[in-house]
Amino acid sequence: MPRFIITTKQIKNANGIRIEPGMSVEVVTQSMSNPVLSNGGQPVVDAFMRIYGIDIRRAGILNMNYLNVERIN
Repeated sequence: MPRFIITTKQIKNANGIRIEPGMSVEVVTQSMSNPVLSNGGQPVVDAFMRIYGIDIRRAGILNMNYLNVERIN
């Protein structure tokens, strides 16, 4: 199963949520595709909620403009 590290690229303040660059989570998926773009990004949203207690969908950063995705083996 592929593992991905998703890292935030820039600062953003939205809806009472502050995002700092360098915040990262690890996501393990069943598919080889980008976890931000597949399944509505739900594994990434869940990981950020679990680690940081923030909802990145509500903050408006659940897209490739704000997130860097790296596949690790």
